[in-house]
Amino acid sequence: MDNSFRTIWVKDQKTIEVIDQRQLPHHFVVVQLCTCDEVVHAIKSMIVRGAPLIGATAAYGVYLALLEIQNAGKSEGYLEEAFEKLRHSRPTAVNLFWALDRMKSALTPANNLEEQIEIAFQEANSIVEDDIETCRMIGVHGLPLLEEIWERNGRKTVNILTHCNAGMLGCIQWGTITSPIYQAHAKGIDVHVWVDETRPRNQGANLTCFELTKHGVPHTLITDNNGGHLMQHGKVDIVFVGTDRTTRQGDVANKIGTYLKALAARDNNIPFYVALPSTTIDWNINDGLKEIPIEERDQNEVRTVYGLTPEGQMTNVLICPETTKAVNHGFDVTPARLVTGLITERGVCAASEAGLSALFPAK
Repeated sequence: MDNSFRTIWVKDQKTIEVIDQRQLPHHFVVVQLCTCDEVVHAIKSMIVRGAPLIGATAAYGVYLALLEIQNAGKSEGYLEEAFEKLRHSRPTAVNLFWALDRMKSALTPANNLEEQIEIAFQEANSIVEDDIETCRMIGVHGLPLLEEIWERNGRKTVNILTHCNAGMLGCIQWGTITSPIYQAHAKGIDVHVWVDETRPRNQGANLTCFELTKHGVPHTLITDNNGGHLMQHGKVDIVFVGTDRTTRQGDVANKIGTYLKALAARDNNIPFYVALPSTTIDWNINDGLKEIPIEERDQNEVRTVYGLTPEGQMTNVLICPETTKAVNHGFDVTPARLVTGLITERGVCAASEAGLSALFPAK
């Protein structure tokens, strides 16, 4: 997989295309998005996922809503309806709200529908390009962390543990946690990734393993509860995770199970870093445990496993008694005290208000 590959692109000025990530790693399926409702469905159903990609997709959703007003007889009030539908498509990823606010602000000076359409198209494209450069720079700043371990280990393999997918599939191109990994691999540093399967949707197994395979990065799939054992036995040098929302004091909301990895890392004196674009920082909240909304998803994601049959069909398989109920929290919050540092496009800082403010003084 070369670095020209993207997770979202414009087919023509009426059609946005994305990868149906629910079908990976077994089937590569491209989905066409032509209406705002199709964008909302893509975000809700996790055809697209990952905070930066959700934000970019929502931005194109605004553009498509304007095209519907022009071409499908929608009223002018439909634009505000579209903003509301997009805002409610996922509750946790702050990039969604950031992208929509950016789109609304960009549209304010427009004098007519034609201007709105042109501005929306250019602004959505700009959000995509900005994310690519942001993630590249996260890799630039995260790379020295891996270089230092490599040198300290006598240039032996650097073992990185991840959770869920904060790779290019959750962004546009480089990814957040994978950007330093890909840059280290390209530089000739011997890296190996322990990939948490990340139940219940198995986005580590399905997505992180898929893209690491495509990039030629050595990796090994593990069960979610194996990470602590590996840490106890000196098999992990550093932990890299992403975040869907970060508070101004450095608490991070990431895929459920991240908090337990942070606890295990602290107990074994292993650095625990969170890679994030600044667009995932919610400067309006302080206490992640009290203020970050945690999405609760369909219980059947826990009760079943989705995979490939010997006949080549994708299907859900029930793994518990039919009458058993399940709870399915999509995220948990890792307190800032358990985070060694935050890797951003402007550098690495402490997981604290002071650390973030030093990199982003305007906030």
